Amino acid sequence: MEIDTFNGLGHAEAADVMQRCCTASRWVNRMVEGRPYPGIAEMLEKAREHWSGMVEPDWLEAFEGHPRIGDPESLKAKYRATRATASGEQSSVRQADEETLTALAEGNQAYVERFGFIFIIFASGKSAPEMLAHLRSRLGNNRRTELATAAGEQWKITRRRLEELFAFTRSHAA
Repeated sequence: MEIDTFNGLGHAEAADVMQRCCTASRWVNRMVEGRPYPGIAEMLEKAREHWSGMVEPDWLEAFEGHPRIGDPESLKAKYRATRATASGEQSSVRQADEETLTALAEGNQAYVERFGFIFIIFASGKSAPEMLAHLRSRLGNNRRTELATAAGEQWKITRRRLEELFAFTRSHAA
């Protein structure tokens, strides 16, 4: 999508576009109300600024926009799809074994019970065993630390989605 196209959308249509990137309604509204953006780099800067102003209810709302790790069959499908379409570092993702997928599902359940929200991680380029290692290490965090960590991971996901949606390349940043 071109930034001028986004700038010209009606409020509801622009909100729908932003919700593809993050489901926190306050962030979405700020992004829509912040238009027009002169360019993608400026939009990304504002997106980061708005995300930095979010608080726990906003973060939890954003987390709810993610599927829960808990179904080994859907995880298998995810890794199959990633392997088929990934490039660069993602091309090394291998089919996760049943034991790893089950451990991810069980770990996420323990995570939800401990923290009250699902495990959020910027998964791009990470194998299932790497995600499991991150999940296990983060289970030792206190809730405040983990909420901040998950919010940081959510920002990485949101930024990546914005970059993909607006076909951002490093040449835009130069």
